[in-house]
Order: sequence, then C-alpha cells, then structure tokens
Amino acid sequence: MWVVPRVSDEHLAARRQQILDAARRCFVRDGFHHTSMQDVIAEAGLSVGAVYRYFPSKNDLITAIAQSVIGGADQIFAELVAVEPPLPLMDALERALAYVDTQTGADGVLPLAIQVWSETQRDPALAEFVKATYNSFRQHFATLVRRAQQAGEVPADADPEAVGAALFALVPGYFTQHILTGTPDRATYLAGVRTLLTYSSGPTP
Repeated sequence: MWVVPRVSDEHLAARRQQILDAARRCFVRDGFHHTSMQDVIAEAGLSVGAVYRYFPSKNDLITAIAQSVIGGADQIFAELVAVEPPLPLMDALERALAYVDTQTGADGVLPLAIQVWSETQRDPALAEFVKATYNSFRQHFATLVRRAQQAGEVPADADPEAVGAALFALVPGYFTQHILTGTPDRATYLAGVRTLLTYSSGPTP
C-alpha cells in the first residue's frame, strides 16, 4: 500500500507565495488585463495543476495580490495607533510614508495599488474588499487624531473622522504622485505638508 507523504504547511505556504510572486511580476510588467493564467504559470515555472490548485482563476490571483498590497499597510497603521506616548500627527505621517517608500520600488507592492483601484470598477467583490479595507485605514487615522486631541495637538471640537480622512488621504496622494512621476521625495512632500499646516493655523490676513 502506497502512503502519500503529507505536504507540510510551510511547503504549501512557500508554493503559494511562489505563485503570487510570479503573478506580481507579470502584473507589474504587463498589467492585469494583458496577463493570462498561462503567463503566470510560465513565470512561476510550475505545472498547470499546481497553480490552479491554489488559484482557480485570475480574479483569485488579483484578490490575493490586493490583500498583499493592503495587509502590510494595515499592520503599519495599527502599530502607529498603538505607540506610547501618542505620536504627533506629523511623526505618524512620516512613519507611514517611510513604509510607503519601502513598497514603491520594483520589488514593492504599491505599484499594483493603482491597478487594483482600476479593477474595482469591474469586480464588485474586489470593490467591496477595497472599500472595507480603506474604511479601516481611515479609522486608524481617526484614532490617531483622537489621541492627538487628548494630547492637545488637535482642537477638542474637531471632527476626528473628518481630520483622519484628510490625514489618510495624504498617504495615497504621496505614493500615487511618486509612482506616476518619480517625485516628490518624502522629505519634500513632508515639508510641503508642514508648510500647509503652519499657514492654515496662522493668523487670518
């Protein structure tokens, strides 16, 4: 009697990641719509059955890529909220953008974010996932604002949801410009934000 050896969880996870890495390279190089499952299979160097075992369709691959794009950011934002004592908002933004800088190069995941946004117009399930995730991101930043209110950095009567949404918008605003144009660098962008905040909080002419 033949006994089929049990494949370890580590092996399964490594094989799944191998396929995702191959898909990411294809998507970055050719875009979602010009990449076929056959392209991913060839890039991964695996059999057809091995790839389809993990990802039955290209949409499943795209969703998994979206989760990888978003998951790291959610962890970073959650960690920013938990820092003690609470971070000043500009320090929190700087740390968020430092993470962004690690993910905007050729090996990063953020160049795919723009493609994910586009794909949400075609895939309702992906759209719901992205919507829920970005709502979670905004909540992290709203919590940062509430903590800043407790520290006296933000007026007590300010709406933390509104301020948090505006603060979070600075993150995709930065990496979208950087990916599309190569500029601005993080220091320049932060200097611009500081100037805006200083100007807006100064006396009205």
